[in-house]
Amino acid sequence: MSTENTAMDLETAYSAVSEMYRGADLDIHALSREMRHSAPVYEGDFVAQFGVPTNAGMQQGTRPTFALFKYNDVMAVLRDGTSFTSGFIAEGLGAFFDGLIILAMDGEQHRRVRALLQPAFMPQTVNKWRDKIDYVIRHHFLEPMVQHKRADLMDFGLNFPIREMYALMGFPDGDPEKYRQYAAWALAMVGGNQIDPAKAPEARRQAGIAVKALYDAIMEVVVQRRAAGSEGDDLIGQLLRAEHEGRMLDDHEVTTFVRSLLPAAGETTTRTFSSVITLMMTTPGLIDRIRADRNLIPKLIDETVRYEPVATFKVRETSKDVEIGGVQIPKGSFVQCMVVSANRDEEAFENPDVFDIDRKTKPSFGFGFGPHMCIGQFVAKLELTCAINAILDLFPNIRLDPSKPVPVISGAQLRGVSSIPVIWD
Repeated sequence: MSTENTAMDLETAYSAVSEMYRGADLDIHALSREMRHSAPVYEGDFVAQFGVPTNAGMQQGTRPTFALFKYNDVMAVLRDGTSFTSGFIAEGLGAFFDGLIILAMDGEQHRRVRALLQPAFMPQTVNKWRDKIDYVIRHHFLEPMVQHKRADLMDFGLNFPIREMYALMGFPDGDPEKYRQYAAWALAMVGGNQIDPAKAPEARRQAGIAVKALYDAIMEVVVQRRAAGSEGDDLIGQLLRAEHEGRMLDDHEVTTFVRSLLPAAGETTTRTFSSVITLMMTTPGLIDRIRADRNLIPKLIDETVRYEPVATFKVRETSKDVEIGGVQIPKGSFVQCMVVSANRDEEAFENPDVFDIDRKTKPSFGFGFGPHMCIGQFVAKLELTCAINAILDLFPNIRLDPSKPVPVISGAQLRGVSSIPVIWD
């Protein structure tokens, strides 16, 4: 398949996914607050009113559906991968991935596969990349911007996580434009989950093109890396050397593993970046505190992930009849874990609707929880920390552009900001 026929634009693909998951213009925080008090275990498809896809794909609405809004209930479901499973994703969102997808694995298979992937994403591995990540952010992205005294930070926010994450995964870093193309294909795969009847056929056609194009591109890298000796601490190198079920992974398995991870490899960090920067710059006095004390950056990131999680809900399927909060939920039901609600549960967090980086540390669900907790969270936090430090170092007195609208975090499923216009001295 030629590049001419398969080329896709990153900005267009990102905007399309953002629009698809933005959903109805409803206040999801206010609706969730109401449900926590009136129907904490709700029988029905709560997500349907927002008009966004779920990872159930076309199965959405085909079986009994329940929604959970309380912190303890969401935690109990996400940590129990036996009673609440994810295999249905292979027929939903996973249908566009055509191969091994860790999100759709359960039980022992999931544990074995995660053990293969985990070493490449652990802090001891990720921290080896700190200097390189910091150098690329400063030298390749931010330093050329300094002289202009103004920018939309989301131009940077869309591109830097892709450049960093794809290098960490083991792609050659000599051609950054290839990363942008890979990322556009990965987003087109996510776009195949479109539920709007008018848009679905074209979205699925584009997803099919992207699935094949991305497979071919990754396979080329995998074959080259194996021929060169399969060395390196990056993900591809570790997978090429790993054993799975008593044997080495073949090139097809490595390729499909890597492809299934790419949609989240940059896009979720981009959205988190948008919310972190927006909250840092719109919370009175906060940017001055962080500029003066960079040790506050991890707290800024953690509180942002609690206050405005990128993904507002997670879906699981019951493997048996269960009871939650006195409500009977039959086997085979979908359970919508409303992360956006649990993260602001008054019984778990004091003054939950206040953005407060000084609050006592407590687990939230912005990076998931339990066996399917985000495998790339340490990478994302390191990238964000380096980016915030560099922005504060290189852009003196950076502030929102008063001539432009103030950024607002929005989205019914994937939350974030599309534009952050700033100026500096």
